[in-house]
Amino acid sequence: METQVLDRTGLGELVDALRGEGYRVIGPTVRDNAIVLAELDSAGQLPAGWGVTTAPGRYRLRRRDDEAVFGHSAGPQSWKTYLHPPRRKLFEVNRTGEFTPAPEDDTRYAFLGVRGCDLAAIAVLDRVLGAGANPDGSYQRRRRELFVVAVNCTEPGELCFCTSMGTGPAAGPGYDLGLTERDGGDRFVVDVGTPKGAQLLEKITARPAVEDEVREAREDVAAAAGRMGRAMPDADLPAAIREARESPQWEEVASRCLTCGNCTMVCPTCFCTTTEDVTDLTGDHAERWQRSASCFELDFSYVHGGSVRTSGPSRYRQWFSHKLGTWHEQFGSSGCVGCGRCIAWCPTGIDITEEAAKLVAFPGGTP
Repeated sequence: METQVLDRTGLGELVDALRGEGYRVIGPTVRDNAIVLAELDSAGQLPAGWGVTTAPGRYRLRRRDDEAVFGHSAGPQSWKTYLHPPRRKLFEVNRTGEFTPAPEDDTRYAFLGVRGCDLAAIAVLDRVLGAGANPDGSYQRRRRELFVVAVNCTEPGELCFCTSMGTGPAAGPGYDLGLTERDGGDRFVVDVGTPKGAQLLEKITARPAVEDEVREAREDVAAAAGRMGRAMPDADLPAAIREARESPQWEEVASRCLTCGNCTMVCPTCFCTTTEDVTDLTGDHAERWQRSASCFELDFSYVHGGSVRTSGPSRYRQWFSHKLGTWHEQFGSSGCVGCGRCIAWCPTGIDITEEAAKLVAFPGGTP
């Protein structure tokens, strides 16, 4: 199907069509002084006219001078919240030994507004949770039913560095429909990624795009690649991290790190979990729950006799080394997609790109 163009009415019809197909539509909206992901009843709930200003340890909502609905960078949440929930019940059992598995969530999700970095993050989770010898069946079901409406970025944020990670600003493969916002939110150039996307688009008021519209949309996205607020150093990061294992830089950054785990909570690819058992006061009923875990938790590395990584430097080094180094060995790519969330939501403003540059410049030595 050829490239199409939607206006704001057509965008509303897109949301309505997805809901009519039985999808729960998740997209950006304004709440609690931030642009968050939540269920949308209509396109009117999108953050028209709102943007954000970000810096290390800082995130502020601001008014735009147009009505763009996707003119903002990554917020505090990622789509992982819905594909790999932070907490879910696994089973329950009573005193007689009756075992009851938790009912499977049959929600069908449609994601509206997935950036290139987040689309790459979903692809990472596909490799981690959806593939291999022991895939997560719950994740596979959610992913199989997912409908993705991606958005190509034309206005990167101050903390974005997706270009240097090869994940944006153009949305890569994996979407059903891909939008490029034009004219302050008045038009959306639509690329079709799958037959499922083409079928849905046939139900929406749209018109074929003219050649100039397609060309200008592509040019805007290409230009955004040169306006990133940050960049990861162009170096062999896994090798640099290995050589810097004993660098005093780990102590320096740990002197600022609170080991709060904010970076792992907002990261769109961090996937670690643990389980916990709970019971009622009578002891007649118990449940097992899965919840998100962080390598910054003291108990994360607990083995018989105690925790392996008890210091802040060792825990920060574990997170950083896995994300940018050993993730390649495990899953064939970096665990970082350049969204910048960990920089914005670090309460002390630690910048992963700056720390990587320091390790590359002074491997194993003193800066």
